[in-house]
Amino acid sequence: MTWNAPTAHRLYEVNDTSWPPIEMVKLGPFTLRRGGGGGQRVSSTSLWKVEFTETDIDAAESAMEAAGQPLLFMVRDNDQALDAALKNRGYFVKDPVTLFAGRSVHLAELDPKGLSVIDVSEPMAVMAEIWEIGGIGSDRLDVMRRAIGAKACFLGRIDDQPAGAAYVACDKDIAMLHALEILPDYRREGLALQMMGAMGAWALRNGAATFSLVVLTENDAACGLYEKLGMVKIGQYHYRKKEAL
Repeated sequence: MTWNAPTAHRLYEVNDTSWPPIEMVKLGPFTLRRGGGGGQRVSSTSLWKVEFTETDIDAAESAMEAAGQPLLFMVRDNDQALDAALKNRGYFVKDPVTLFAGRSVHLAELDPKGLSVIDVSEPMAVMAEIWEIGGIGSDRLDVMRRAIGAKACFLGRIDDQPAGAAYVACDKDIAMLHALEILPDYRREGLALQMMGAMGAWALRNGAATFSLVVLTENDAACGLYEKLGMVKIGQYHYRKKEAL
């Protein structure tokens, strides 16, 4: 069966749906997100149309400050003009990421179909402990709970011991992975591959022929793993941040 890779714009939509902020508000050409401490993705401001003015940026900055959030913009593909304008205002680049996508059916071939990976609808306490070690705290668990539609939290085990956790949610026919964390003592033992297989099978069962994710561009090991799994680079974004005076 032919598989059509999604566009970067489509994956930006999936990102917002599967990892939702508390609120999204349009202000002129910008979309402002209120994150409640859930991280950069749910607390950043991005363009929803190409044209903008310096006055529009002023208004977005004022709104972010009024909401008690950092001055943080998400700069996506084709946002070169915004990138240049923010650079001129003293914003620095932070955390470039790459969007990957691939066929869920290919990942499902790696499904261990056993007790090494289990999935549940809400984060379990043992998952929260694993995520906490990886710097994923309670505010991000709240992001997972906010998502509507098909979603699941996954627990990976080695020798019957909890060793990894991940979260996946669907936006129609596309699933997106977030918060994959393997405990340090259990890395390089193949658990990530098993979990990817279980998540691919779950995505298929929930009508998502495409499996996607976002990863730090500098994470060569993770990018290499996803390319090895047949996933392709779809797009990118990075943040521009300005420290408060």
